[in-house]
Amino acid sequence: MNDNTPGGSATLAQPHHQVQPGPTVLSTAQLVEALPGALRKLDPRELLRTPVMLIVEIGAVATTVFSIVDPSTMGWLVTVWLWLTVLFGTLAESVAEGRGKAQAASLRALQQETMARRLRGSVDHLRSAGDLATQTIEEVPSTALRAGDLVVVEAGERIPGDGDVVEGVASVDESAVTGESAPVIRESGGDRSAVTGGTTVLSDRIVVRITSDPGQSFVDRMIALVEGSERQRTPNEIALNVLLTALTAIFVVVVASLYYVADYSDAHQSVLVLTALLVCLIPTTIGALLSAIGIAGMDRLVRRNVLAMSGRAVEAAGDIDVLLLDKTGTITYGNRQASELLPVDGVAADDLARAALLASLADETPEGRSIVTLIREQYTGIDASEGSAGSLVEFSATTRMSGLDLPDRVIRKGAASAVASWANETGLPAEQASAPQLTDLVERVSSSGGTPLVVAEQVGTQPARLLGVIHLKDVVKEGLRERFEEMRAMGIRTVMITGDNAVTAAAIAREAGVDDFLAEATPEDKLALIRKEQQGGRMVAMCGDGTNDAPALAQADVGVAMNTGTTAAKEAGNMVDLDSDPTKLIDVVEIGKQLLITRGALTTFSVANDVAKYFAILPAMFVVAFPDLEVLNIMRLSSPQSAIVSAVVFNALIIVLLIPLALRGVRYRPSSASSLLRRNLLIYGVGGLVAPFLGIKLLDLVISLIPGL
Repeated sequence: MNDNTPGGSATLAQPHHQVQPGPTVLSTAQLVEALPGALRKLDPRELLRTPVMLIVEIGAVATTVFSIVDPSTMGWLVTVWLWLTVLFGTLAESVAEGRGKAQAASLRALQQETMARRLRGSVDHLRSAGDLATQTIEEVPSTALRAGDLVVVEAGERIPGDGDVVEGVASVDESAVTGESAPVIRESGGDRSAVTGGTTVLSDRIVVRITSDPGQSFVDRMIALVEGSERQRTPNEIALNVLLTALTAIFVVVVASLYYVADYSDAHQSVLVLTALLVCLIPTTIGALLSAIGIAGMDRLVRRNVLAMSGRAVEAAGDIDVLLLDKTGTITYGNRQASELLPVDGVAADDLARAALLASLADETPEGRSIVTLIREQYTGIDASEGSAGSLVEFSATTRMSGLDLPDRVIRKGAASAVASWANETGLPAEQASAPQLTDLVERVSSSGGTPLVVAEQVGTQPARLLGVIHLKDVVKEGLRERFEEMRAMGIRTVMITGDNAVTAAAIAREAGVDDFLAEATPEDKLALIRKEQQGGRMVAMCGDGTNDAPALAQADVGVAMNTGTTAAKEAGNMVDLDSDPTKLIDVVEIGKQLLITRGALTTFSVANDVAKYFAILPAMFVVAFPDLEVLNIMRLSSPQSAIVSAVVFNALIIVLLIPLALRGVRYRPSSASSLLRRNLLIYGVGGLVAPFLGIKLLDLVISLIPGL
């Protein structure tokens, strides 16, 4: 899972303990930039998607007409604030969409037309020729490339379109897409073959098969998604919109009926007052913010360099019950690292350390470098200068050993059976080559989930001597146990998937703190596990980067494909992690839950908010005809006119005040559903009741001073 570049895994290894919320305060620049879009959204055809705000706009049009026909201070105040209510609602959505504009602008820079060197021959022909002949190449604009075309890209050149590397290996700068400055390796075959148009090749030469037509590239889709222009409403959002529409329809009927009830009771009410009542009764607050909440949820993912292909995927992440994670590169760093040296009886620890260091000095593998680091940290003062006089014996799959040949000394390190066989060939008796103590050390390391490397040396022509064991450990990333505990508090079961044997898998799972594991897993096993969980009514998330992961990614409710992975994996998943850091699945779940909680919290606030408005407007409407209703005027508002205007003004201002919360999201803390509900009711339910009483009263003190009311 890791990119094969120095330093490339350091960033990925850092656990993210909290979802980054992004900006929390609206700046003047943001509002000014969003205002033109908000004005365009006043078009009734745009507001058809938000029936609640469409009703408010119709009311604003009606009060405008009546204020022109019969001008009054109250009429114009109500009219202005009804228009502002609609504008604030469209402004919320426009601000949410505008937050992706800057990133979209930087992505568009990747789409500059470049000249591409397209090949006329097939890959098989090129391979048989042994090199690229100049007559097989034609230069064409990148916009002329089609899916299936082959292009050659060399060091310093831009990759002209999305594709898969089919020949060669190169270092690629993907910082314009991922924001990660460290280059990554892309090579033919395997799970690191996908490249993105607009990125730059830094070294070597590759042949790329283009996988998308113009206008359909990965960057094109990213631009559309981060701008919010193609965001589809999710089932949850649609259902809530239907509920809000139904409530609005009910209140329209109720207010229309009040006209005749008031007329019958000799408490005649003007259309202006009834319109103000309707706007304050219907759920305008959540109606205005609903779309912004959905857009902001996807935007928070984009800010974490995770691209959601649909809002449905973000919502599904909030309902995840089971999380499947690969072991290598996800739970562990992926490169085995030396953790301790275990000498056999009669061998000094320094002697084992010196031999292991000499055998690893020229070993450039991650394991070899980790052995050198461990010894230099724990065994200071060991002289390894004699290593320069020797010749390196590189590891091979045949011998399963590596080492160093010195003029009078031979050192080998490798698999226990391979080193034992070599030692036996030097004249060491078989019973000594498989001594019980050495066997015990090897089994001890293996049973803990590690990999044992045996170190032996031969001095002159004497039989080899077994020195001890190096414990290589697939190191679990820091902080994961705590994060998995957070998942457990959310009610999410974590399952580690690995191709390792059951003993190794159990040891890593125990150390990492996951709930379960699937060992020796094949692609079919992954798919079967996902289906089994789903048949039990659970929502499943998983991550993958290979073509063999594509079926499972497509089957999972939330499938996060790595950007380093194959095109098949990215097309199968419904999210793409641009940083290729699978541990971010945990953050994806948190963002999904934050989206659902934010929507629920603001809905609770909106409904509770309306209750206080009843106490402001209803007594004001009927107190003249029915003086006994004065007892309901618990806010002691100055006059019926001031009460109505204050309620309308508060109704508009609360939308603006809640836009930052809608964009940032309600803070999520892992806890049970009952605890979340209790917190929701206490903070947003009680807050929604109290805030209007205070706000309307303060507004009334100011508005009552306006002449003519």
